[in-house]
Amino acid sequence: MNFFKSSIKNLLPVDFIVIIFCLLLSLLNLIFIQKITLWHIHILTNIIIIEFILLTVYQEIKTQSFIWKQFHLWYLVPLIFIFFKELYGMIDPVRGIIYDNILILIDRFIFRFDPTVELYRIANPYLTELLQIVYGTFFFLPVILGIDLIRQKKSQEFNYSAFIIVYGFILSFIGYILVPAIGPRFTLHNFETNNLELPGLFVTDFLREVVNSGESIPSGTLNPALIVQRDAFPSGHTQMTLLVMFLSIKFKSKLKWFFVINGSLLIFATVYLRYHYVVDLIGGLLFTIFTLWSGKHIYHWWIRIKKEI
Repeated sequence: MNFFKSSIKNLLPVDFIVIIFCLLLSLLNLIFIQKITLWHIHILTNIIIIEFILLTVYQEIKTQSFIWKQFHLWYLVPLIFIFFKELYGMIDPVRGIIYDNILILIDRFIFRFDPTVELYRIANPYLTELLQIVYGTFFFLPVILGIDLIRQKKSQEFNYSAFIIVYGFILSFIGYILVPAIGPRFTLHNFETNNLELPGLFVTDFLREVVNSGESIPSGTLNPALIVQRDAFPSGHTQMTLLVMFLSIKFKSKLKWFFVINGSLLIFATVYLRYHYVVDLIGGLLFTIFTLWSGKHIYHWWIRIKKEI
Protein backbone atom coordinates (compact mmCIF):
# COMPACT_ATOMS: atom_id res chain seq x y z
CA MET A 1 0.00 0.00 0.00
CA ASN A 2 2.84 2.38 0.85
CA PHE A 3 4.53 1.48 -2.43
CA PHE A 4 1.39 2.24 -4.45
CA LYS A 5 0.49 5.45 -2.62
CA SER A 6 4.05 6.76 -2.70
CA SER A 7 4.38 6.01 -6.40
CA ILE A 8 1.08 7.68 -7.32
CA LYS A 9 1.89 10.74 -5.23
CA ASN A 10 5.21 11.23 -6.97
CA LEU A 11 4.12 10.56 -10.55
CA LEU A 12 5.10 13.29 -12.95
CA PRO A 13 2.42 14.50 -15.37
CA VAL A 14 4.13 12.59 -18.17
CA ASP A 15 3.99 9.37 -16.11
CA PHE A 16 0.28 9.94 -15.54
CA ILE A 17 -0.52 10.41 -19.23
CA VAL A 18 1.52 7.32 -20.18
CA ILE A 19 -0.38 5.18 -17.67
CA ILE A 20 -3.72 6.49 -18.97
CA PHE A 21 -2.69 5.64 -22.54
CA CYS A 22 -1.62 2.14 -21.47
CA LEU A 23 -5.06 1.61 -19.93
CA LEU A 24 -6.76 2.98 -23.06
CA LEU A 25 -4.80 0.68 -25.34
CA SER A 26 -5.53 -2.29 -23.09
CA LEU A 27 -9.24 -1.47 -23.15
CA LEU A 28 -9.20 -1.30 -26.97
CA ASN A 29 -7.44 -4.66 -27.10
CA LEU A 30 -10.17 -6.17 -24.92
CA ILE A 31 -12.98 -4.59 -26.94
CA PHE A 32 -11.54 -5.91 -30.21
CA ILE A 33 -10.14 -9.13 -28.79
CA GLN A 34 -11.55 -11.15 -31.72
CA LYS A 35 -9.68 -9.04 -34.28
CA ILE A 36 -6.32 -8.35 -32.62
CA THR A 37 -4.17 -11.46 -32.82
CA LEU A 38 -1.58 -10.35 -30.26
CA TRP A 39 -4.03 -8.76 -27.82
CA HIS A 40 -2.60 -10.72 -24.88
CA ILE A 41 0.98 -9.59 -25.68
CA HIS A 42 -0.20 -5.98 -25.95
CA ILE A 43 -2.01 -6.04 -22.61
CA LEU A 44 0.92 -7.75 -20.88
CA THR A 45 3.27 -5.13 -22.33
CA ASN A 46 1.04 -2.32 -21.04
CA ILE A 47 0.91 -3.87 -17.58
CA ILE A 48 4.70 -4.17 -17.51
CA ILE A 49 5.06 -0.53 -18.55
CA ILE A 50 2.75 0.63 -15.76
CA GLU A 51 4.54 -1.52 -13.18
CA PHE A 52 7.91 -0.24 -14.40
CA ILE A 53 6.81 3.38 -14.03
CA LEU A 54 5.48 2.83 -10.51
CA LEU A 55 8.61 0.93 -9.48
CA THR A 56 10.93 3.53 -10.99
CA VAL A 57 9.17 6.40 -9.24
CA TYR A 58 9.15 4.55 -5.91
CA GLN A 59 12.83 3.57 -6.11
CA GLU A 60 13.88 7.05 -7.18
CA ILE A 61 12.19 8.62 -4.15
CA LYS A 62 13.28 5.89 -1.75
CA THR A 63 16.94 5.58 -2.77
CA GLN A 64 17.64 8.99 -4.32
CA SER A 65 19.71 6.95 -6.76
CA PHE A 66 21.21 8.59 -9.83
CA ILE A 67 20.51 5.44 -11.86
CA TRP A 68 16.80 5.36 -10.99
CA LYS A 69 16.56 9.07 -11.73
CA GLN A 70 18.01 8.48 -15.20
CA PHE A 71 15.57 5.64 -15.78
CA HIS A 72 12.77 8.01 -14.86
CA LEU A 73 14.06 10.73 -17.20
CA TRP A 74 14.71 8.62 -20.29
CA TYR A 75 12.38 5.60 -20.25
CA LEU A 76 10.11 7.67 -22.51
CA VAL A 77 12.49 7.37 -25.48
CA PRO A 78 12.08 3.62 -26.14
CA LEU A 79 8.50 3.76 -24.85
CA ILE A 80 7.30 5.80 -27.84
CA PHE A 81 8.59 3.14 -30.22
CA ILE A 82 6.94 0.39 -28.15
CA PHE A 83 3.59 2.19 -28.43
CA PHE A 84 4.18 2.72 -32.15
CA LYS A 85 4.69 -1.01 -32.73
CA GLU A 86 1.72 -1.96 -30.55
CA LEU A 87 -0.48 0.22 -32.74
CA TYR A 88 0.92 -1.62 -35.76
CA GLY A 89 -0.77 -4.76 -34.53
CA MET A 90 -4.03 -2.96 -33.82
CA ILE A 91 -4.95 -0.36 -36.43
CA ASP A 92 -5.37 -2.44 -39.58
CA PRO A 93 -7.10 -5.40 -37.87
CA VAL A 94 -9.53 -3.04 -36.12
CA ARG A 95 -10.13 -0.49 -38.88
CA GLY A 96 -9.42 -2.47 -42.04
CA ILE A 97 -9.53 0.69 -44.16
CA ILE A 98 -7.30 3.52 -45.33
CA TYR A 99 -8.39 7.07 -46.15
CA ASP A 100 -5.71 8.01 -48.66
CA ASN A 101 -8.25 8.69 -51.42
CA ILE A 102 -9.92 11.33 -49.26
CA LEU A 103 -6.59 12.91 -48.30
CA ILE A 104 -5.58 13.04 -51.97
CA LEU A 105 -8.86 14.72 -52.89
CA ILE A 106 -8.37 17.34 -50.16
CA ASP A 107 -4.87 18.13 -51.46
CA ARG A 108 -6.22 18.43 -54.98
CA PHE A 109 -9.06 20.66 -53.80
CA ILE A 110 -6.57 23.02 -52.12
CA PHE A 111 -3.83 23.05 -54.77
CA ARG A 112 -5.50 21.70 -57.95
CA PHE A 113 -2.57 19.28 -58.21
CA ASP A 114 -0.68 16.63 -56.22
CA PRO A 115 2.11 18.40 -54.28
CA THR A 116 4.47 15.40 -54.24
CA VAL A 117 4.15 15.06 -58.01
CA GLU A 118 4.84 18.76 -58.60
CA LEU A 119 7.84 18.75 -56.24
CA TYR A 120 9.42 16.09 -58.42
CA ARG A 121 10.12 18.93 -60.88
CA ILE A 122 12.76 20.38 -58.52
CA ALA A 123 14.18 17.04 -57.36
CA ASN A 124 17.94 16.61 -57.52
CA PRO A 125 20.36 14.30 -55.66
CA TYR A 126 21.90 17.09 -53.58
CA LEU A 127 18.55 18.31 -52.27
CA THR A 128 17.33 14.75 -51.74
CA GLU A 129 20.44 13.83 -49.76
CA LEU A 130 20.10 16.90 -47.54
CA LEU A 131 16.40 16.39 -46.88
CA GLN A 132 16.73 12.64 -46.21
CA ILE A 133 19.42 13.36 -43.62
CA VAL A 134 17.30 16.10 -42.06
CA TYR A 135 14.27 13.79 -42.05
CA GLY A 136 16.33 11.23 -40.15
CA THR A 137 17.09 13.72 -37.36
CA PHE A 138 13.42 13.64 -36.30
CA PHE A 139 14.02 10.80 -33.87
CA PHE A 140 16.73 12.76 -32.06
CA LEU A 141 15.21 16.25 -31.82
CA PRO A 142 13.24 15.71 -28.57
CA VAL A 143 16.26 14.02 -26.98
CA ILE A 144 18.57 16.87 -28.00
CA LEU A 145 16.12 19.39 -26.56
CA GLY A 146 15.90 17.40 -23.33
CA ILE A 147 19.68 17.20 -22.96
CA ASP A 148 20.00 20.92 -23.63
CA LEU A 149 17.42 21.78 -20.94
CA ILE A 150 19.14 19.50 -18.43
CA ARG A 151 22.52 21.06 -19.22
CA GLN A 152 20.97 24.45 -18.46
CA LYS A 153 19.59 23.03 -15.18
CA LYS A 154 16.01 23.70 -16.28
CA SER A 155 14.40 20.68 -14.64
CA GLN A 156 10.86 22.10 -14.56
CA GLU A 157 11.12 23.08 -18.21
CA PHE A 158 12.39 19.58 -18.98
CA ASN A 159 9.43 17.97 -17.21
CA TYR A 160 6.94 20.18 -19.03
CA SER A 161 8.60 19.59 -22.40
CA ALA A 162 8.70 15.83 -21.84
CA PHE A 163 4.99 15.88 -21.01
CA ILE A 164 4.02 17.97 -24.04
CA ILE A 165 6.09 15.87 -26.43
CA VAL A 166 4.84 12.51 -25.14
CA TYR A 167 1.27 13.82 -25.00
CA GLY A 168 1.71 15.00 -28.59
CA PHE A 169 2.89 11.55 -29.66
CA ILE A 170 -0.12 9.97 -27.95
CA LEU A 171 -2.54 12.33 -29.71
CA SER A 172 -0.90 11.58 -33.06
CA PHE A 173 -1.27 7.85 -32.36
CA ILE A 174 -4.97 8.39 -31.72
CA GLY A 175 -5.09 10.24 -35.04
CA TYR A 176 -3.63 7.17 -36.77
CA ILE A 177 -6.44 5.07 -35.32
CA LEU A 178 -9.12 7.53 -36.42
CA VAL A 179 -7.73 8.22 -39.92
CA PRO A 180 -5.54 5.31 -41.10
CA ALA A 181 -3.47 6.21 -44.16
CA ILE A 182 -0.22 5.07 -45.78
CA GLY A 183 0.96 8.13 -47.70
CA PRO A 184 1.73 9.17 -51.30
CA ARG A 185 4.84 7.01 -51.80
CA PHE A 186 2.42 4.08 -52.06
CA THR A 187 -0.62 5.71 -53.67
CA LEU A 188 0.59 8.45 -56.03
CA HIS A 189 4.02 6.95 -56.72
CA ASN A 190 5.61 3.56 -57.20
CA PHE A 191 7.25 2.61 -53.92
CA GLU A 192 9.51 0.09 -55.67
CA THR A 193 11.11 2.79 -57.85
CA ASN A 194 11.39 5.48 -55.20
CA ASN A 195 15.17 5.11 -54.92
CA LEU A 196 15.50 5.47 -58.70
CA GLU A 197 13.22 8.49 -58.98
CA LEU A 198 14.58 10.29 -55.91
CA PRO A 199 18.25 9.26 -55.72
CA GLY A 200 20.59 10.83 -53.23
CA LEU A 201 24.37 10.81 -53.05
CA PHE A 202 25.83 8.70 -50.26
CA VAL A 203 23.46 7.84 -47.40
CA THR A 204 19.97 8.44 -48.79
CA ASP A 205 19.23 4.80 -49.64
CA PHE A 206 20.52 3.61 -46.26
CA LEU A 207 18.48 6.17 -44.32
CA ARG A 208 15.41 5.29 -46.38
CA GLU A 209 15.83 1.63 -45.46
CA VAL A 210 16.09 2.57 -41.77
CA VAL A 211 12.79 4.47 -42.01
CA ASN A 212 11.17 1.63 -43.96
CA SER A 213 12.30 -0.97 -41.43
CA GLY A 214 10.92 1.14 -38.60
CA GLU A 215 7.58 1.05 -40.39
CA SER A 216 7.73 -2.75 -40.74
CA ILE A 217 8.73 -2.87 -44.40
CA PRO A 218 12.38 -3.96 -44.59
CA SER A 219 14.05 -4.37 -47.97
CA GLY A 220 12.51 -7.11 -50.09
CA THR A 221 9.10 -6.97 -48.43
CA LEU A 222 6.36 -8.20 -50.76
CA ASN A 223 3.31 -5.95 -51.13
CA PRO A 224 4.65 -3.32 -48.72
CA ALA A 225 1.51 -1.14 -49.00
CA LEU A 226 -0.49 -3.94 -47.39
CA ILE A 227 1.64 -4.17 -44.27
CA VAL A 228 3.17 -0.72 -43.75
CA GLN A 229 2.08 1.17 -40.64
CA ARG A 230 -1.02 3.33 -41.06
CA ASP A 231 0.65 6.50 -39.80
CA ALA A 232 0.31 9.23 -42.44
CA PHE A 233 -2.40 11.38 -40.84
CA PRO A 234 -1.68 13.51 -38.98
CA SER A 235 1.96 14.03 -39.86
CA GLY A 236 3.64 13.14 -36.57
CA HIS A 237 6.90 14.45 -37.98
CA THR A 238 5.28 17.84 -38.49
CA GLN A 239 3.48 17.85 -35.15
CA MET A 240 6.42 16.78 -33.02
CA THR A 241 8.88 19.00 -34.88
CA LEU A 242 6.65 22.03 -34.37
CA LEU A 243 6.34 21.17 -30.68
CA VAL A 244 10.12 20.93 -30.29
CA MET A 245 10.58 24.23 -32.16
CA PHE A 246 7.97 25.94 -29.96
CA LEU A 247 9.38 24.56 -26.70
CA SER A 248 12.95 25.44 -27.65
CA ILE A 249 11.92 29.06 -28.19
CA LYS A 250 9.64 29.18 -25.15
CA PHE A 251 12.35 27.91 -22.82
CA LYS A 252 15.20 29.79 -24.52
CA SER A 253 17.17 26.74 -25.60
CA LYS A 254 20.66 27.56 -26.77
CA LEU A 255 19.92 25.41 -29.82
CA LYS A 256 16.66 27.07 -30.77
CA TRP A 257 17.91 28.27 -34.16
CA PHE A 258 19.10 24.76 -34.98
CA PHE A 259 15.62 23.45 -34.18
CA VAL A 260 13.93 26.19 -36.22
CA ILE A 261 16.09 25.75 -39.34
CA ASN A 262 16.38 21.97 -39.16
CA GLY A 263 12.69 21.68 -38.29
CA SER A 264 11.54 23.81 -41.20
CA LEU A 265 13.57 21.70 -43.64
CA LEU A 266 12.26 18.52 -42.01
CA ILE A 267 8.63 19.55 -42.45
CA PHE A 268 9.27 20.35 -46.13
CA ALA A 269 11.04 16.99 -46.47
CA THR A 270 7.93 15.08 -45.40
CA VAL A 271 6.23 16.07 -48.66
CA TYR A 272 9.28 16.25 -50.93
CA LEU A 273 10.31 12.70 -49.92
CA ARG A 274 6.71 11.50 -50.48
CA TYR A 275 6.00 10.42 -46.92
CA HIS A 276 3.02 12.76 -46.51
CA TYR A 277 0.28 14.68 -48.26
CA VAL A 278 0.12 18.38 -47.46
CA VAL A 279 -3.17 17.82 -45.66
CA ASP A 280 -1.21 15.59 -43.26
CA LEU A 281 0.94 18.61 -42.43
CA ILE A 282 -2.17 20.72 -41.88
CA GLY A 283 -3.43 18.01 -39.57
CA GLY A 284 -0.08 18.03 -37.77
CA LEU A 285 -0.37 21.78 -37.25
CA LEU A 286 -3.91 21.47 -35.86
CA PHE A 287 -2.80 18.64 -33.57
CA THR A 288 0.11 20.82 -32.42
CA ILE A 289 -2.23 23.63 -31.45
CA PHE A 290 -4.56 21.24 -29.61
CA THR A 291 -1.60 19.56 -27.87
CA LEU A 292 -0.29 22.85 -26.52
CA TRP A 293 -3.72 24.12 -25.47
CA SER A 294 -5.06 20.97 -23.80
CA GLY A 295 -1.64 19.79 -22.57
CA LYS A 296 -1.13 22.93 -20.51
CA HIS A 297 -4.44 22.36 -18.68
CA ILE A 298 -3.81 18.64 -18.10
CA TYR A 299 -0.27 19.28 -16.84
CA HIS A 300 -1.33 21.83 -14.23
CA TRP A 301 -4.44 19.80 -13.29
CA TRP A 302 -2.26 16.81 -12.38
CA ILE A 303 0.10 19.02 -10.38
CA ARG A 304 -2.91 20.24 -8.34
CA ILE A 305 -4.23 16.70 -7.89
CA LYS A 306 -0.88 15.49 -6.54
CA LYS A 307 -0.96 18.11 -3.83
CA GLU A 308 -4.29 16.74 -2.62
CA ILE A 309 -3.20 13.09 -2.46
